[in-house]
Amino acid sequence: MNDTEFHQLAEKLMQDVEEAIDNMDSDADIDSEINGGVMSLSFENHSKIIINKQEPMHQVWLATKSGGYHFNYRDGQWFCDRSGQEFFSLLSEASTEQAGEDVVLRNR
Repeated sequence: MNDTEFHQLAEKLMQDVEEAIDNMDSDADIDSEINGGVMSLSFENHSKIIINKQEPMHQVWLATKSGGYHFNYRDGQWFCDRSGQEFFSLLSEASTEQAGEDVVLRNR
């Protein structure tokens, strides 16, 4: 993957996250904002989840209250380089923890 492909895939992921938040079946209040290639998800309790691109490694990084995760793109999806967990699955778990209620985010 070259840098251009990486940026296209990472930007698509962020757009997919925004759509997933807009379409989620939950009463959780999650606001999203993208600024300079960094996405911030803000929760009612003032906690945040940060998603950003790491171009040198062609990874997407996810920072949550419970820890930091690095994702590699393969087979059409982003997977955690430690656990192998798919991005939206891990994001849903972290969002549930931070919102204090069930949050399921799906890539449609």
